[in-house]
Order: sequence, then structure tokens, then C-alpha cells
Amino acid sequence: MEELIFATNNKHKLQEVSEILRDCVVIHSLAERGLSGDIPETADTLEGNALQKAQWVYERTGADCFADDTGLEVDALGGRPGVYSARYAGEHCTFDDNVNKMLREMEGQQNRKARFRTVICLLEKGVPRYFEGCVEGSILTERYGQGGFGYDPIFMPDRFAVSYAEMPLEVKNRISHRGLAVAKLVDYLTHKTQ
Repeated sequence: MEELIFATNNKHKLQEVSEILRDCVVIHSLAERGLSGDIPETADTLEGNALQKAQWVYERTGADCFADDTGLEVDALGGRPGVYSARYAGEHCTFDDNVNKMLREMEGQQNRKARFRTVICLLEKGVPRYFEGCVEGSILTERYGQGGFGYDPIFMPDRFAVSYAEMPLEVKNRISHRGLAVAKLVDYLTHKTQ
């Protein structure tokens, strides 16, 4: 089975993606490969950040790897926070800080339309390949559910009556932005070896 390093320090994301990829790829965490420290994320696009993170790992290991970057794009906020979703409330903020800021900024807004977009950059022998997943939905007026992470308690995908945080992990993995991007990655990885 193919082996890839996933360029993330986010244990929730690692668990989510490892679960989806378990049948076709062996995923190694940064810690397993002895890598630590902050991975740079200074690009102004999701694609740029995903590439930057993957290159950081590749430069240190020479191993095939992948990274993702995700943004929540809210129409009423002109597409913000977008590429800055993880640090929306400031440089060393928590998930709660970001959610609180979003709820404050969306107070009284009628247009609650939003989307989650994930871009994965796979580096094979240093050559990048991109996979994208996008889910339309809306921002809720308060938190719902205990699952997930990040903005999950306040994001409700279209055609569902619950937030991401209220969904069982296997359902969220199947329909989420990250799940859709990872499914494209899986499709590529399984078909290139046939």
C-alpha cells in the first residue's frame, strides 16, 4: 500500500482524513516522521497554503506527501474569513475564539449563505497535483452539536437540518468539503496504480 505523510499538526483533521484513506493509503503523521514546529501558511490562497505546507514536508523528508487548506467563505462578510479561517480571531486564537467572532459579525445578518472549500496539494516526487471539495451551506445563529471542530457547530450544509457538529463522523466525512476533496485524492491514487 502507498505511504504518504500528511502535513498537518491538527489531530482532528488527521483522524478525519486517516479514516477516509485507510483502505488505500498508509498515512504518516508529522510526529511519526520526527517533524515538529509550525508549518508556514503565508500564501493568500488556499492552493498556495496547501502547496507551501506540502513543500515544507517534502524538503525535509524527500517523501511523497500531501497537505490541505480549508476556508470558510461567508457571503455577508465578502467571502471572509476565507484563507484566514484558522486564525480569524487573531494569531494564537482557539476554535472557540473564531466561532465567537463569526457569531458576533453575523448578528442580525439576513444573508447567512456560506461555503466551506478545501484544497489538497499532493506532492509526488516534488510535482504538485490539486484536489478541491466545496460544500454550500449557511451560518447558524448559535452553536449546535458537540462533534467536529472549528466552525462545525455553526455551519449547516445545504439539504441537511443539522450542523456538521451534530453529524456522526462517517456522515460528515462522506459529505464534507474535506471529504469531497479527499475522495478525489482517493480516486486519483486508486486509479493511477491500476
